[in-house]
Amino acid sequence: MYNLSNYGIFTPMSAIIYFTVTNDLSYDQRMIRICTSLANNGYKIILVGRNLKRSIPLVPQPFVQKRLKCLFSKGKFFYAEYNLRLIFFLLFKKMGGICAIDLDTILPCLFISTLKSTKRIYDAHELFCEMKEIVTRPRVYKTWKRIEKYSVPKFKKGYTVNQIIASEFKKMYNVDYNVIRSIALMKPLEVSTTKEKYILYQGAVNEGRSFETLIPAMKEVDAQLIICGDGNFMKNAQKLVKQNNLENKVMLKGKLAPEELYAYTITAWIGITLFDAEGLSNYYSLANRFFDYIQAAVPQLCVDFPAYREINSRYEVALLVSDCNTQNIAVQLNELLVNGELHERLRQNCLQAREIFNWQNEEKNLLHFYKNIFG
Repeated sequence: MYNLSNYGIFTPMSAIIYFTVTNDLSYDQRMIRICTSLANNGYKIILVGRNLKRSIPLVPQPFVQKRLKCLFSKGKFFYAEYNLRLIFFLLFKKMGGICAIDLDTILPCLFISTLKSTKRIYDAHELFCEMKEIVTRPRVYKTWKRIEKYSVPKFKKGYTVNQIIASEFKKMYNVDYNVIRSIALMKPLEVSTTKEKYILYQGAVNEGRSFETLIPAMKEVDAQLIICGDGNFMKNAQKLVKQNNLENKVMLKGKLAPEELYAYTITAWIGITLFDAEGLSNYYSLANRFFDYIQAAVPQLCVDFPAYREINSRYEVALLVSDCNTQNIAVQLNELLVNGELHERLRQNCLQAREIFNWQNEEKNLLHFYKNIFG
């Protein structure tokens, strides 16, 4: 049991906010950034997530962290169990507000906020129902869409990662959501002149990230691909590596703690931000890793979708590709590997863009949003 009095100067209950996710808190850099910014500005923050068998010990943060254990680890039984456990956990907690992170915890947050007459917020990192792994499964899509249609209109306050997605929510549910992008914290950067020429993918290893074409493309690329992350496509990724005899060329590192992942990011030669066109969530995305590579001054191969195109037209931090087939990926990766002039130009543009696209600037929008709600 935790005691809020251990977390700094006492503030009224109106400033105690619960944030709810279904993932492991240790690896959620986005939520660590958001909760840290709010905690550092006087809010009492409790971040609730999931305890997995392979969960590493939590790192102390300026906010409270709570993990819930579940018997099930995936599928409809997991979501049902986690939502019930979350409701019972929150039922007797005092709070001034509650924030559902994406659709998979929205029902408990709606129930608790209604029961307690407290403020509720929706943090929509993506168009949840339009993710490839959902939109391609009609029965799963129907279930989540019913949850979305029922819940989202009741969350009048919310934010998402770009204006395109915010406009979609306005069109679908007549809610006016703010834009708070998921941008990396700017740290002092020492750029090595002796970087090893490896290619890095960091993030969720999920369906719709073009691994079906990226991994085979590595047969024609004279560099190593390092994949840091885990997700619902990991087993398929492992099979693709074996089928293409790329065990010595494609390294699957799994989930890494933020500090360990950052060490890979800052020494990479090329970053990868690719998506399939199937599913509006991919097409309208603005991924965390896009900004992680910018902050690390790492040129990237990036899909030519609207949000990335708009930023790249101003700063040119990436080589954009409109066709993510195997041959085209190989050609473009090789271009970034051998064309020193192109690589250096993109790197220098990253060094300029990181002064604009950093969490120090973006958190101002976050703090303004919460101040308007909680005063």
